[in-house]
Amino acid sequence: MAAPARRRRSTRTRRPTRRPRRRTVRQRRREAATSRLVGAVVVLATVIAAARAYPVTTGVLAALILVAALAVLLVRTGRLRLPALPTAARADFTHNIAAYQHMTGAQFEHAIADLARRDPSVRTATVAGGANDRALDVLLHLTDGRRIAVQCKRYAPSNRVGAPVIYAVNGTYRAYHRCDQALIITTSSFTPAAQRANAELDHPLRLIDGRALGRWVSGGRPPWVA
Repeated sequence: MAAPARRRRSTRTRRPTRRPRRRTVRQRRREAATSRLVGAVVVLATVIAAARAYPVTTGVLAALILVAALAVLLVRTGRLRLPALPTAARADFTHNIAAYQHMTGAQFEHAIADLARRDPSVRTATVAGGANDRALDVLLHLTDGRRIAVQCKRYAPSNRVGAPVIYAVNGTYRAYHRCDQALIITTSSFTPAAQRANAELDHPLRLIDGRALGRWVSGGRPPWVA
């Protein structure tokens, strides 16, 4: 029997498999722009359809969106200041004044003076407390010319400010210190007798208890602002 013929080996070289070409940065950007354009067209078509079906509702929503966009623009440019929103930390007035309750009396007076200086309407805030201060701890001069006498009482929550303090401040802030208004600021509260005594005055004093002080510390209005 004749031997089987041998297969000839092919002399052709195999071409390497071509890998898919990667998209260039320009192509990716072009595809992304096209995708955004398609999305915008879809949104616009949806809005037009909604406007035809519900013209009143769509008009109201459009006005709200316009107002919101204008507000964001004004806030970013500094022409509009939003009021501070109450948060859990700001609602906890006891936490806000905890540092004040651990101060000495003199430290509390200086802290109140520093707090008052945050208000642009305060020209000067001078600590005047000490021996024979005649019920004046901090003297404020406002830009509108007013003089305000401040009596500071750094008390524990269980120690409330009584009526004698009301009488002492009322007897000196106008006749002796020549002030236009008087404040009593405490980390505690006022007794019912003190509140009654203050209500009976011809010109009641501004009584700032711990809760009101906490709101002030949290960014609220100063006590002398109506």
